[in-house]
This record gives sequence, structure tokens and C-alpha cells, in this order.
Amino acid sequence: MAEREITKEYTNGDLVVVWKPKSCIHSGICVKTLPEVYKPNDKPWITPENASIDALKAQIDKCPSGALSYYTKGASQESQPAAVTKIEVASGGPLLVSGEIEITGTDGQVVRKKRTTAFCRCGATKNKPYCDGSHKATEFTD
Repeated sequence: MAEREITKEYTNGDLVVVWKPKSCIHSGICVKTLPEVYKPNDKPWITPENASIDALKAQIDKCPSGALSYYTKGASQESQPAAVTKIEVASGGPLLVSGEIEITGTDGQVVRKKRTTAFCRCGATKNKPYCDGSHKATEFTD
């Protein structure tokens, strides 16, 4: 049986910000982009009411791991438009695959992803095949 992924939700009016801690690679883009919203040392660490909905959406769309996503209250997450599949190599970091993809694990389990997925390139991750930020502690370069 697959382990259930933990998710946390934070609201700003009709916008719901979803955080999946296991997917986070700690790139820091969220904190650098909206420091008034993302405060890792506070509880709760995400306070979406401190930014506009447009600013939140723009920042979340930059999340390289897809650990942050959003949906509008009353609309299912499934109704969010799927992005064009795009692959980007992050300098000194993961392979970023954005868009709707299907991943079949070595155990045959199929996982569907609809946003950005960060795949490990350095081999140090403890969450294979996904990046967990371990490349920062290694001397991994392109």
C-alpha cells in the first residue's frame, strides 16, 4: 500500500494554496519572491492573506518542484488547466518536468503529476527518483 502524501492548505479568500512538504526541494524561490507570505520559522509558515491572489499565483507558478500549487474554492483541483509538458535542466540541480505526466515506479505503481516534478540528477536523494534537495550538500555540478 502506498504511503499517503501529506498536504497542507492555506486560504486567501477564494484561493487555496496547497503545500506538499515531501515534494519540496527547498529552492527558496517562495521565500525570496514573497517573504511576507512564506516565513519558514513561523507557524503557520504560509500566510497567503499577506499578498494578492495574482501575486500568489505568479509565485506558485515558479515553484520548481510543484510542492506549492493552488486552486479556487468551488473548483476542483482537477479542473485547473494542464500545462504544456516542458523539461528544463536546473543548473547544479534537478531535472524539472512541468505539465501533465505519468510516472511508473520500479514497483509498477503509477503516479500522475499535473504541475512541476523535480527528478534527481545527482543520485544523492533519499526519495528516488525525485529530488529532495540533497544536491546542495554534495559537490554536484552540471
